Amino acid sequence: MLRRLAPAAALAALLPALPALPAAPAVPASPAHAAGHPVRHAPAPPAAPAPSAAAVPAVPDRPARAAVPGPGARAVPDRPGPAVAGRIETGTRWRPGADEVRDAQRWVFSAINAAAAWRSSTGEGVTVAVLDSGVDPGVAELRGKVRSGPDLTSTHTSPDNPGWGLHGTGMASLIAGRGTGEDSGVLGVAPDARVLSVRVLVDEEDPEYWSFRGSGASDLSLGDGIRYAVDNGADVINMSLGAYEVRRRDREAINYALSRGVVLVAATGNDGDTKTSREEGRSYWSFPAGYPGVIGVGAVDRNGRRGEFSNDNLSVSVAAPGVGIAMVLSGGRYARAEGTSPAAALVSGVAALIKSRHPRMRPELVARAITSTARPHPREGYDDEVGFGVVDAGAALATADRLAGYRSAVPPPQERFGKGYDAGDPVSPGADPPRMWAYGGGLAASLLVFGGAIAVLLRRSRRRLEDHE
Repeated sequence: MLRRLAPAAALAALLPALPALPAAPAVPASPAHAAGHPVRHAPAPPAAPAPSAAAVPAVPDRPARAAVPGPGARAVPDRPGPAVAGRIETGTRWRPGADEVRDAQRWVFSAINAAAAWRSSTGEGVTVAVLDSGVDPGVAELRGKVRSGPDLTSTHTSPDNPGWGLHGTGMASLIAGRGTGEDSGVLGVAPDARVLSVRVLVDEEDPEYWSFRGSGASDLSLGDGIRYAVDNGADVINMSLGAYEVRRRDREAINYALSRGVVLVAATGNDGDTKTSREEGRSYWSFPAGYPGVIGVGAVDRNGRRGEFSNDNLSVSVAAPGVGIAMVLSGGRYARAEGTSPAAALVSGVAALIKSRHPRMRPELVARAITSTARPHPREGYDDEVGFGVVDAGAALATADRLAGYRSAVPPPQERFGKGYDAGDPVSPGADPPRMWAYGGGLAASLLVFGGAIAVLLRRSRRRLEDHE
């Protein structure tokens, strides 16, 4: 029987010392990887976009991935697109006790100042849509909290398959996990929030991964998933995924979500350590994090430094812990992950805390509360590695309280979303005012006088010449 999450005051007391992250003991690989290949969820180097568990469009300096289809698999065209933005370490399965898992989380809670936020909000009444590879509703940390939406991947893998929903379940646990007791199991940033799972991509470990990668469903799933989430009660949408291609379908879905007051959070990607990034000092942009209105999240380690893999460009709004992050996977397995995926999930949890306290707050004000309070601020106020700094949940919630009475300065017209706003034909400036007539008349009179004077002078000159002759 699950113990109910402790009240907010007790939650704050759960964070005393910050023990080091436990080392992962070496144990046999899981049956799904008997060949010895670790489970990896990191962007792979494909050749043209579409949601997938490790797909990212090809870029000049991204080496080819060693992963290949299993025995008997047929070759399929690679259609890169939104891919999970992180790597889950389960090749040697981590088997800590439930209390050890919570200990592994303490530095994360401290880094984002979660205890201060929990005094006033735990995410109650908020639904966070997790657009990912699926969420296992049976894991103890999420039991009774998950509503399963459609599978938009056009695949047929059973949720009982050990390769189904690994990444998505992990992200959901970081957002809304309530542990397995007062001091055990994975606790999310918004432990009283609910989860709406929309499956828009496939994990690499899924038997139908390669089939999905070659299908047209990957071109449509993200945009359709966003619209489904908006129409079915999502207050926050977490997208721990990314691709390098800009899609009008996705962009319009994001605009639709913003117009309905839904907060959007996305991972900025894990290509910060490529040759191009090192030589040029910047990374390729990843989408949807790069779209206007989306809170793009980079990753930092326990010392607050940018993870070497985390993308550095102007799509980074804020940063959050993304190295050695404990989570629970489908089937109840525990694992640690690194990437901007878990960082985005943590920020989605902070957004859920704000929306719980201020349900009608506009997405831009939620983003302002989060970005304006991030710490420590870069010396210049902003940089493209950590954005405005590491998210501070307590300060963000306090600032949201002050912003609660604000309204958007320029509310966008409804027509802006979708086909675009049409201002109609240019309007005539109207009749010329009397003053313009006066100015015009005065100028004409002056020209007549000037012309007359010239004519008189010319006549006099001619007479003088005639007299002289």
